Amino acid sequence: MSTRVHFVKNSLAALATLLMTFSVAPQAADEPLVLGIFPRFAATAVHDAFDPLAKYLSTELGREVKIETTKDQNAFAEALASKRYDIVHFNQLNYVESHASSGYDVVAINEEFGKGTVGGAFVVRKDSGIKNLSELRGKTIVFGGGPKAMVAYIANVVQLQKAGLKKGDYKEEFAKSPVNAMTAVFHKQAIAAGAGDIGLKQQAGNEVLDVDELSILSVGEQLPHLAWAVKNSLGAGLTKKIQDALLKVKGSKDGAEILKAARLTNLLPAKDADFEIVRRMIKDVAADTGPK
Repeated sequence: MSTRVHFVKNSLAALATLLMTFSVAPQAADEPLVLGIFPRFAATAVHDAFDPLAKYLSTELGREVKIETTKDQNAFAEALASKRYDIVHFNQLNYVESHASSGYDVVAINEEFGKGTVGGAFVVRKDSGIKNLSELRGKTIVFGGGPKAMVAYIANVVQLQKAGLKKGDYKEEFAKSPVNAMTAVFHKQAIAAGAGDIGLKQQAGNEVLDVDELSILSVGEQLPHLAWAVKNSLGAGLTKKIQDALLKVKGSKDGAEILKAARLTNLLPAKDADFEIVRRMIKDVAADTGPK
């Protein structure tokens, strides 16, 4: 009798566990996926730019995808550290840090102006008289986006290192964004701006910043463009669906409009090994302690 009672109890417990599994799993699968977009633009501009893509992903995945962004990079880094986002779009530094600490895996990169890479670039006024990087010694350089900006700051500091300039050999200032940095140079508030090699193209037609008065002094090594990554706890199946959806957006029914809104020309495949150059640059800049 005792054996029979234990058998019945164990069977009921197993059935209860099975029922709980089937009742919880669909609910979890119905929860929205959070698409985190780094604060490349103002919050309202981020939503306008990426809302068509979020709606496309919702349709492709059969599950709501909702956009979130933050007011600045510090708040964005905190959200990454807490694994707030399921899918995330961010810069190269954000990616390598979050891959190591929070388990995000890259699945795609931007293509902008037909390029899947981007390089750091220094922008000067055409009438500045500056012809090479070595002439920036002792001059004020304003970098766009702050010390965590992979292209505008870190990649450009590497350029300066290769030209024989260490931290302290030039005056370092920061602007909120690369366009603000270039605007400062336009108004002669600094001799050079640290930006990206497509910065002047992006600002063509800007009524405040006359790009015809500016030129690119130097362009550094090419890096993989801005990354798209997925939290690895989502599992291989869902990760593959997300990657496939991103990579086929250009050929989709509304692909041209979706990409135009996001200021992209395509989304391209990527893997973690593509970001080894980024890791090397980060180490090189960290090792630069300036003049002794």
